Amino acid sequence: MPSLDDVVRHHTDLSAEDLEWLHMLVADWQLLADLSFADLVLWLPDSDNRGFWVGAQMRPTTGPTAHLTDLVGTFSARGRRALVELAFDEGRICREGDPEWRDEVPVRIECIPVRRSDRVLGVIARNTNLLSVRTPSRLELTYLQTATDLARMISEGRFPLRGERVDLGSAPRVGDGLVRLDAAGMVTYASPNAQSAYRRIGLTADLVGASFSTVTAGLVRPSSQPVDEAIGALVSGRAPRDTEVENEAATLILRVIPLMPAGRSVGALVLIRDVTDLRRRERELLTKEATIREIHHRVKNNLQTVAALLRLQARRLTTSDGRYALEEAVRRVGTIAIVHETLSQSYDELVDFDEVADQVLAMVVEVSTPESRVRPRRQGSFGQLNAGMATSLAMVITEVTQNAVQHGVSHGKGSVEVAADRRAGRLRVVVEDDGKGLPEGFDPEQSGSLGLQIVRTLVISELGGQFSIGPRPDSPGTRVVLDVPDGPR
Repeated sequence: MPSLDDVVRHHTDLSAEDLEWLHMLVADWQLLADLSFADLVLWLPDSDNRGFWVGAQMRPTTGPTAHLTDLVGTFSARGRRALVELAFDEGRICREGDPEWRDEVPVRIECIPVRRSDRVLGVIARNTNLLSVRTPSRLELTYLQTATDLARMISEGRFPLRGERVDLGSAPRVGDGLVRLDAAGMVTYASPNAQSAYRRIGLTADLVGASFSTVTAGLVRPSSQPVDEAIGALVSGRAPRDTEVENEAATLILRVIPLMPAGRSVGALVLIRDVTDLRRRERELLTKEATIREIHHRVKNNLQTVAALLRLQARRLTTSDGRYALEEAVRRVGTIAIVHETLSQSYDELVDFDEVADQVLAMVVEVSTPESRVRPRRQGSFGQLNAGMATSLAMVITEVTQNAVQHGVSHGKGSVEVAADRRAGRLRVVVEDDGKGLPEGFDPEQSGSLGLQIVRTLVISELGGQFSIGPRPDSPGTRVVLDVPDGPR
């Protein structure tokens, strides 16, 4: 199905500013469809004036649809839709007397010109399915009257509202709760859902007949005095507003839409959504996230304490083998501490592994050969990894680079490069040094090195990957290749 952009660019002569206006309209016209209990179809004039193209379509959530098929991208030649042509040519709202029958369903049609400044851009056809029409209730009459006001504002170029910034993803809908205000800001109608929302936030009286701004200001959290003083202006109905009010009992989102057909204020429409449970869950998640970050921070501190104790113990040993073993333990504990430190600064269980890899390289060089002139370097990007994968991979890189620094480079001088390549669901890591290379007859499968055993176990068992070790193809030194799935097993 073509988009609104496709229809405008390929079949009309509307400008970029006109297209932006239409986008603002269709982003918010679910409101008009629900208030009208009707389908909306946007007809746009052909660039050659041969007819009209359908640029967008919206079905109501408050009533049955009048169009079972999608119409976007269809063309209607002039002479086939007289009401659309009349509304476009004369720039006024046109209504049809007798219903049109479609698939044995009577449909009443009303055409609303879409105006921007002094130019008519297209026509909204409002199609109402009459099969379920009955004597309207007070709620339905209020909906229809408000829809009429909005339709006039569209035909006069006053809707969508200029300068209004609304998060339509979380904004309240018509069915969430609706309040109608008169020009003085008094409530003339409140839907049952709106009344219930205000009872939850603490209102004991009826909303109808009350000053909406006064009632709302009296219900918000008492400790927010600077906000209390502005609430009255925010919800008075004189300007478009999207705000959130709360107290200890509940949290409501309010969207205020001034109604100004013919440029004269006749009141305002207020949409209300009760988000108390949603905000409570969000606060619980924030609390849990803060707790998890604090746990990671404490684990990091404890690991650093363990590393410091092992380092102190190593200095007291007289045997070189024992001191070397404790220094390796210090390095491994430090690697895990680096991952937990990164997680303590994150809002989820994802790690920016480039930062971890850089810290691991610096630590390996510092702990293994403090006075060496080994130059560690990283190429490429690891991206974000989950916590479990990050811990295992950090340990692997630590062991491999440790071997390169201690056994690969000659006389504490040389370079170690870690290159990461992430593509097609795999992460490939290559660690190379420019040292003396592997000893003759070296077999990684038969090696009794603890470091290689750790690497083999983590890569194959934990990460579900594979690794190889051998000489560099074009120059002296050693090359280690790790290939693991890009994601948790």
